Amino acid sequence: MKKRKIPSRKCILTNEMFPKKDLIRIVKNKEGEISVDITGKKAGRGAYVVTELSKVEEARLKNKLEKYFDSSKEEMEPIYNEVIRLIYRKSIPTK
Repeated sequence: MKKRKIPSRKCILTNEMFPKKDLIRIVKNKEGEISVDITGKKAGRGAYVVTELSKVEEARLKNKLEKYFDSSKEEMEPIYNEVIRLIYRKSIPTK
């Protein structure tokens, strides 16, 4: 039996490759709206972020997502908060 290939993506914060399911996708659509894509299927230009709190906090200080999406700090603040919320949510153990 053939082993399935695991899709991998590059994190824009660390420039490292990770399995796609271990990353969080952020999308900018044609209208210029930026949102966190939990499903990974929203239309638009996507970027992947690692699920490490320290890396996200470092990116917030260095304005990495603002530079990548060419947007303002006020516009990206809810995105950072949503990513952090998803990281905490993922760390909660389930039965």
